[in-house]
Amino acid sequence: MSNRWKAGFIQVFFDPLTEGPFAGGELYTVGRQNFMGALGDGTTVNKSSPIQIGTDLWLEAKAGKYSNAAIRSDGTLWAWGSNNTGNLGIGDRVYKFSPVQVGALSTWSKVNKWEYTSAAIKTDGSLWTWGANSNGQLGLTDVISRSSPVQVGALTDWSEVGVGESHCVAIKTDGSIWTWGTNSNGQLGNNGSSTVAYSSPVQVGALTNWTSIATQDKACFAINSDGELYAWGRNGTYAALGIPDYLNRSSPTQVGALTNWSKLSGGHDHMLAVKTDGTLWSWGSNAEGQLGLNDTTNRGSPVQIGTDTNWATPGVGYEHSFCIKTDATLWAVGGNTSTYGELGLNAKINKSSPTQVGSDTNWKACEGGLDHSIFLHT
Repeated sequence: MSNRWKAGFIQVFFDPLTEGPFAGGELYTVGRQNFMGALGDGTTVNKSSPIQIGTDLWLEAKAGKYSNAAIRSDGTLWAWGSNNTGNLGIGDRVYKFSPVQVGALSTWSKVNKWEYTSAAIKTDGSLWTWGANSNGQLGLTDVISRSSPVQVGALTDWSEVGVGESHCVAIKTDGSIWTWGTNSNGQLGNNGSSTVAYSSPVQVGALTNWTSIATQDKACFAINSDGELYAWGRNGTYAALGIPDYLNRSSPTQVGALTNWSKLSGGHDHMLAVKTDGTLWSWGSNAEGQLGLNDTTNRGSPVQIGTDTNWATPGVGYEHSFCIKTDATLWAVGGNTSTYGELGLNAKINKSSPTQVGSDTNWKACEGGLDHSIFLHT
């Protein structure tokens, strides 16, 4: 089921665990980079345990490398943190240490971001982007950065959007996939030249059975209606695509042969994925133990994390990972050293196998930035 249903301007959000109506959750953050305002608590002090940000309810929250964006329960869009390229969308390039509303509209539906670029979809299906644009990653037919949201074309049939380091990927309501931005590692999936960037959306192939997408900084992933997983872009020394030959791909390539993939989340060079049977899988870079396999050995193919079959919602950061179980407990793994504390464990020790964050059983969403993390909790 999609996480929203649209009929005109009426919208119902669904709980990421139960698929029932979702009224929103409290916003929590943890970790480092608060000197840029990444935690949004109005201070510059890092935190190693999750802290609540305000008392509002939120429908969706996404972590960029140094900043965040979230949609509040009233449909308004908010952002905070680093703002060097105008990626907060508030018309300037000033860091914000607490959430600041993006414009005045209350019709936002989905939001996503990476380091310096952001994208969002409204309830009418229109697509909007802002931030850095040196490779045409805003999809606005030029390379001019924007500090406020600008509509991509005039179509109103966009469903999901993902943002990479300098590229974007999106699904339309007809199940087609579109990409734009840099193609340096084949991350646009159009089998085009690695030296050619695209400043407006280009369809990837001709298929219309795509159901979900995810990004790494230089790669894209997608699941189709058959439950197959496909990847393209940079594979590199970590085999980050989950294809163990280390070769980049410039068109969608199936990862393995299985047909039971359900949910994805991507980091710098690693991925977490949940299958329809509730098992959790990971692959790619593992220097900080972020694959959750009780070691620091990279994996070039998906490997199951433990034997549990009650995993539900993955969320990946730069070198750390989270997943929420069906009982709404939150589990963390990976980098957590020095002054960072981004795993939320009130400690600064890396974890190479999933470790529960506190004892609460009402977590709803999890996301990671570079050295900070963001959650929704009811």
